[in-house]
Amino acid sequence: MFLFSVDQHGNQFIQQKLEHCSIEAKESVFKEVVPHASKLMTDVFGNYVIQKFFEHGSPQQRKELADKLVGQMLPLSLQMYGCRVIQKAFELIELDQKTQLVLELDGYVMRCVRDQNGNHVIQKCVECVPTEKIQFIISAFRGHVAMLSTHPCGCRVIQRVLEHCSNQLQCQCIMDEILESACALAQDQYGNYVTQHVLERGQPHERSQIISKLTGKLVQMSQHKYASNVVEKCLEYCNTAERELLIEEIIGQNRRK
Repeated sequence: MFLFSVDQHGNQFIQQKLEHCSIEAKESVFKEVVPHASKLMTDVFGNYVIQKFFEHGSPQQRKELADKLVGQMLPLSLQMYGCRVIQKAFELIELDQKTQLVLELDGYVMRCVRDQNGNHVIQKCVECVPTEKIQFIISAFRGHVAMLSTHPCGCRVIQRVLEHCSNQLQCQCIMDEILESACALAQDQYGNYVTQHVLERGQPHERSQIISKLTGKLVQMSQHKYASNVVEKCLEYCNTAERELLIEEIIGQNRRK
């Protein structure tokens, strides 16, 4: 079954069968697969079989597979196929296992965030684990939010934090660092997405702070490759009074020219 799982066509056959086969047949396959689970998780084809068991296996089978992640969270998070298995597991396993597993990443958060594979795991942790269980992740970002917002992987993680963080104090610390650097972020290739995210989903007073930072520079920003997208979002999401001021600045400066 191991050789079948790491073969492209055999792998597809197993995946299809797991969706519809009997409980007995599934258990028979599981018994053959589980001793090789660690190797399959990092295999180009085998990882899909493990993901299918997380999706269609019994609660006990999910638990046994999740136990195979213990002690392996960091290397799997940084591995191309292992990171996908972890993401699928975190969508489906019980909270107590998620909480146990996520703690293995304590001390390695920034390494994962900057990694093309690991950042997806951190995003999934933020999405699927309650904020009070992953405070070490949010704390790791303190003082580094602007830098992470300008990183191709980090900017995605910061956006997930803004969406899912339920600890008002910690979330405010993240937001304060974004607002402090709003002007620089608006002009950055990746940071502009974080600024747009706040304009779309943030509180009115947070939008107002961003608009205040951009005031006096709107024409310059409107001509900038990345900041122009932020100015568009300002006009779309600001209140009527703010919109009038923004338009007046843009038109007024153009008239003076």
